Amino acid sequence: MPTDDQEASADKHELRSGSPPWHINQAPFHRTPLPSETRCDVVVIGAGITGSLAAEALTRAGKSVIVVDKFMPGRGSTAASTAMLQWEIDTSLVELAGLYGAEKAANIYRRSQAAVTDLGSLVASLNVACAYTPRATLFLGAGEHGYGELSAEHDMRNRAGLPGALIERGPLVDTFAMDRPAAILSPGSAEADPLQLSLGLLRIALERGATLVEDEVVAYEWSDHAVHLTLAGGGAIEAAYAVLATGYAMPSFVTADIHKTVSSWCLATRVQPQENLWRDRVLLWEASDPYLYSRTTAEGRILIGGEDQETKDADERDALMPEKRARLIAKMSALWPRADYTLDTQWTAEFGETDDGLPLIGRVPGAKRFFAAYGYGGNGITFSYMASRMLMACLAGEERPWFDDFALDRPPVG
Repeated sequence: MPTDDQEASADKHELRSGSPPWHINQAPFHRTPLPSETRCDVVVIGAGITGSLAAEALTRAGKSVIVVDKFMPGRGSTAASTAMLQWEIDTSLVELAGLYGAEKAANIYRRSQAAVTDLGSLVASLNVACAYTPRATLFLGAGEHGYGELSAEHDMRNRAGLPGALIERGPLVDTFAMDRPAAILSPGSAEADPLQLSLGLLRIALERGATLVEDEVVAYEWSDHAVHLTLAGGGAIEAAYAVLATGYAMPSFVTADIHKTVSSWCLATRVQPQENLWRDRVLLWEASDPYLYSRTTAEGRILIGGEDQETKDADERDALMPEKRARLIAKMSALWPRADYTLDTQWTAEFGETDDGLPLIGRVPGAKRFFAAYGYGGNGITFSYMASRMLMACLAGEERPWFDDFALDRPPVG
């Protein structure tokens, strides 16, 4: 069945604007001119963090892989990430249990926790230089989400065997100098430079024999036995399977009723002296809507993000930056007044989210031999790692019942 690819041809630079703080001065990648006809085991569309994780896993398994991207690898949504590699999900465990039951919700959280642990092990084993640093998270009560709500969340996490400690207001002020109704302190998350992480994984895949093609997929076809892609440059690729790692630019034949696109705004301060930074440099996020999130970088900058809003128009996103910047700085300086909030850089970007806070991963309904890997929500990199492992299981014929938790055609919430 053929289909033209309209949405995936969107300019990635429309997905973000401004200047993220990551180390973009990387050695150029070797890109191979594509012959008129090319065959491989798996073609990966997208060379961001999701595509890089997939390519690394596939080449480690001995598969022949072609990675296709219209732009420089990692320069789309990956470069806009704040790379807070959390196992905690945007949807609380209590909320997720209300949607799907306590057992299913707990299993999803456990898998997310395991994914962050395994990603850290992968980075260490491959020696990927990406400032990967284990961090605890501090989930702060805010607004109506006070001690009672966080206590219920902590109790459910405790019953699920998940780590973390509930901190009341007094001890929270004494320990972290942050005045909030309560907080949950949880070990097991991490931070990284998302661009270095993505490019490092992709380089390893290329060293193992993967091919990187700079081109745009303009049409898809599939049959019982293969997928066929037509490229804007006139070439074509035939593969046994295709992985859609196109971020927030879905091909037109991919649909999901529980998905929507929103925008987020992010800031990076100047490098701070050590005394300006909070205890243990934990990852901060709060229980509010829209919520605030923050972390530090290896250099000592403070990253601040949030103020999420439904808009896909790049001009509108840019026009909102002064207002969003002022709100973010006001919120963060109220929480942590010790820092210098003079900015070095700011950026805004689209990202995808789902009604239940879970990713869209799995086989694409109606499109044989296509596997979707959309790590939407605040856990994008964590979910992308999970997608790479689910992909390998599917190719090995080991699809498991819990894969349905992330299916593209799962029904809308409510």
